[in-house]
Amino acid sequence: MFVLPLARPVHRAAAPQFSRFIDRLFDESLERSAARTPALDVSETDAGYSVAFEVPGVSREQLKVSVEGRRVSIETVDAAAAPADQPTDAAPRVLYRERSTARYARAVSLPAEVDQASSTAKFENGVLTLTLAKKVPTGATQISIS
Repeated sequence: MFVLPLARPVHRAAAPQFSRFIDRLFDESLERSAARTPALDVSETDAGYSVAFEVPGVSREQLKVSVEGRRVSIETVDAAAAPADQPTDAAPRVLYRERSTARYARAVSLPAEVDQASSTAKFENGVLTLTLAKKVPTGATQISIS
């Protein structure tokens, strides 16, 4: 743990604003239930999109990816929660914890709809890479001109 010494001059008008900023910064850093926004890279080809999310410290089982139209969402779920059929006595009780598990959540809207059946996901070294195929428009037919 570290200590940040702050001298709060009484004569400056900006001091209360700075003090509130520092207090809010520490409160937000101590908030363990807030979801973080993972950094991402998006690239496009004629066939689809590649979206890479940085989610360090997360296991494959904790990741949940959903695709709806052109909206892609990822979030982490609590893998430590015991399943309903497993007795809670088998799970260890936490007596003291300083390390927290990061929660991530982010949604991205792409320019075109995504074909879920042709899309894939790969998780390696804390990076979730989605290869999303563009949906081919159906119903468009060519009419011959006589």
